[in-house]
Amino acid sequence: MPAYGPPTLDENGPPIPGLIGNSKAMQHVYRLTRRVARSQASVLLLGDTGTGKELIATAIHRLSSRSSGPYVKVNCGALSESLLESELFGHVRGAFTGAVNNRIGRFEAAHTGTIFLDEINSTTLHLQVKLLRVLQEQEFERVGDTQTQRVDTRVIAASNRNLLDEVEAERFREDLYWRLNVVPIEIPPLRLRPDDILDLVHHFLHYYSEANDRCVVHVQPEAQEALKQYNWPGNVRELQNYMERAVVMAEGDELTLDLLPDTLTGKARPRKGQIRGVNLDTLVAEVVQQGLAAAGPAAEDLHERIVNRVERELIVQVLDGCNRVQTKAAVRLGINRNTLHKKLKDYEIEDTDNP
Repeated sequence: MPAYGPPTLDENGPPIPGLIGNSKAMQHVYRLTRRVARSQASVLLLGDTGTGKELIATAIHRLSSRSSGPYVKVNCGALSESLLESELFGHVRGAFTGAVNNRIGRFEAAHTGTIFLDEINSTTLHLQVKLLRVLQEQEFERVGDTQTQRVDTRVIAASNRNLLDEVEAERFREDLYWRLNVVPIEIPPLRLRPDDILDLVHHFLHYYSEANDRCVVHVQPEAQEALKQYNWPGNVRELQNYMERAVVMAEGDELTLDLLPDTLTGKARPRKGQIRGVNLDTLVAEVVQQGLAAAGPAAEDLHERIVNRVERELIVQVLDGCNRVQTKAAVRLGINRNTLHKKLKDYEIEDTDNP
C-alpha cells in the first residue's frame, strides 16, 4: 500500500500528505513533525506497534532540506546482529563466509539523505557502539575493512518500547539514547484518538475498493458505533486489516456489523493484552497465589475458573474507575455496552449505572 494518501489539514501550514486524522493528539504530532523536519536533528519516534511511526519518518524526510536525497529504511528487528551490522555498514570481500564481493551498507546508501532505523531497541550493545560513533562522528568502517568511511546522513529512529526502561535494564546504551533522543515524537495509540477512526475507515475502504474493483462506500450506524467503541490493541494496522477483509467480503456497498470480527463486536472475549493498562498475566498470577487453585491442578475447570475470576475482578475495577458508568467502562474494556451488561448479569455484579 502506498505510504501517502489524501492530505491532512494542519493549522500551522499546508497539508502533510498521507497522514490521516485531525484529532488534537495528531495535530500536535503534525506540528512537531513540521518543526523538526526543518532541522538536521536526530529524531526518536515512540509509540505502540501499528501507530504509523514509519509514515511520520517519511513525512519528516519529505518535508526536510534532504528530500531530494535518498531515504533508506531498515527494520533492525528483522535481522540477526551479524547480518544487521553488514546491512548497515557494508562489508568487504572475504569478511565472512558468503561475502564474495564488496558491498556498501545502508548508511552509505543514505548519504546526503535520511536513514530510518525502525525497532532500534532490537539492536545489540555491540552494534549500538558503532551506531553511536556514526551519530557523533559521521564515520565507520565496513565489516572486515580498516578504511574509514564518512557519511552525511540524518538518523530517524523508532521504538515500540520505552528506551529508558531498556537503559535501566542494561539492554540499551544510555549515551546512544541521548544522541537519538534529541527530538522525541510520541505517536498516540488509536484508542486515544477516536475522532480519527471514521476518517481512517473511509480512507481504507476507498483504497481497498479500488484495489479489488469493489465499491464499499457506506458504513452502517451500528458498525460505526462498534468501531468507535473498540479499544484497537493493534492500532491503525489492525483497523487497516479489518477494512481490507470487509471490502473483500461485502456483498453490497455498505460496511455492516456482520463484516467485522467477533472480538470487535463483542461476540468473543477480548484477546490477551487487549484491555488497556492491565497486565493480565500478573492478575492471573495474583489470583492463583491467593488460593483460587486450592482445588489442585487436577481440577478440569481450573483454567475457566481462573479466567472468570480475573474477568469479574477486572470488570469491577474498571466500573469503579469509571464511577459505575457502563458506557465508559465498556469503552475501556474494548467491548460494547450490551456485552458488558450480559457479563454483569452472568457474574452477578450490581449494574447500577450513573447518569
